[in-house]
Amino acid sequence: MHHFDVETLTAGRWRNGGGTTRQIASRPAGEEEFAWRASVADIDRDGPFSAFPGIDRTLTLLAGDGVRLSCPGVFDRLLQRAGEPFAFSGDLTLAAELPGGGCRVLNIMVRRGRATARVDRVTGPVAPPAGHAGVLHVLAGQWQAGPDGRVLTPGQGVWWDEDAPAPAGAVVPLSPDASALWADIAPVG
Repeated sequence: MHHFDVETLTAGRWRNGGGTTRQIASRPAGEEEFAWRASVADIDRDGPFSAFPGIDRTLTLLAGDGVRLSCPGVFDRLLQRAGEPFAFSGDLTLAAELPGGGCRVLNIMVRRGRATARVDRVTGPVAPPAGHAGVLHVLAGQWQAGPDGRVLTPGQGVWWDEDAPAPAGAVVPLSPDASALWADIAPVG
């Protein structure tokens, strides 16, 4: 199980200048043709969203007043409540509008035919299934993760590979206000 703190991850500027991305994990590591990728993005201004052909994406608002994603004739969706995942095809060319200024999102991407992802807001223990990869990002409260018992707070989390042994035990909430996003990433085939 690998720990992360979003604030200590290196921020890379988008090609179009509309935001930054902090990569949590990409597997296989260093491969352009990733099977899955998890990151946190800060969206700074209205503009186009890059298309990712062959990729399925799930975007979840973490902070800010929201982002409206639109693709003419396909969907027009305002993500305004933190912790509510929205899945869509990366094949689409999208426009992003920030009705209340900049925002932060969790972005889970999987390559179609190699992996699938399900992202849920959770408030109880998470026991990762064997053979699945995953990411848990703390939204609120305190959580405890892994055999070392590390305490996680908002903006922190853990991730694990599908080929590693299932993490020992569950990731568990420690406070009554605890909530997190859990991305369960399963290999295809």
